[in-house]
Amino acid sequence: MEGVSDILATIRQFLQSPLFRLGSAPVTLWNLLQLVVLFALLFYLSGKLRNWIETHFLARTKMDPGARQATGSIIRYTVISIGFIVILQTAGIDLTALNVLAGAVGIGLGFGLQNIVNNFISGIIILFERPIKVGDRIVVGEVEGDVTHIGGRSTTVVSNDNISVIVPNSSFITENVVNWSHNDRKVRFKIPVTVAYGSDIDLVEQLLLKVAAENKDVLKDPVPGIRLMEFGDNGLHIELRAWSTTLIHRKGVLISKLNIAIYRIFTEHGIEIPYPRRDIHLLQGEGALRGSVAGESPLMGE
Repeated sequence: MEGVSDILATIRQFLQSPLFRLGSAPVTLWNLLQLVVLFALLFYLSGKLRNWIETHFLARTKMDPGARQATGSIIRYTVISIGFIVILQTAGIDLTALNVLAGAVGIGLGFGLQNIVNNFISGIIILFERPIKVGDRIVVGEVEGDVTHIGGRSTTVVSNDNISVIVPNSSFITENVVNWSHNDRKVRFKIPVTVAYGSDIDLVEQLLLKVAAENKDVLKDPVPGIRLMEFGDNGLHIELRAWSTTLIHRKGVLISKLNIAIYRIFTEHGIEIPYPRRDIHLLQGEGALRGSVAGESPLMGE
């Protein structure tokens, strides 16, 4: 037993031997071990607290998933900030002696870690202002998909191909972001259609409205509309405008369904969908043709 006690005393003496000093307080290996363990517990327990707040406490309210996640993340960051100070004081670290260290760290953050800090601050801004939230359909740059997670440094966007794209949070602050469901999930789709000149425009309007009414993903309110947009080179350019809330994350599916239905119903009723065509006029007479081939005007004499 005495041998064990001697070993424990040696270990205790080794752990409590000062490594360096912060101000008037010595920092030992035991202090550093305490900090590592307490910080690990702080991050672990704050994560558990955030999950409990999101999935249990706030789930009972009428808050949407994006608001719940934003609230949980803000609470976690607050707990980490307060816990960081409490842990340092508990471990006997003199915070006033960290001013110089904080200044050095600030310079390092300003140069080497500015992108990380920029993304972190952008994440805080996103959580407070909520230009995007979990469940939104967004387009930022060349990335389009549904927001599934907003983290401290980046946001996860899942595309229609089920590919997760990790987007830095600063992109949502510095770039133009298209949010299809920022106000609500009601989005208007525009389906362009061209019909030949001479078509019965009233019949075309009736058929397009019928196609929209028979599609279950098209809303009855607001009602679909028809617009004659332009008198084109090849025909009348018409636009079917329909609202939907169910396929905003798969807009290609809705447009494809409507286009197929339009093609079928136009075929049944003899409505022509024109294609580009050019009329070629051949001049009569061998001389005129020979002059044209030689690059001369057929109207000019010899």
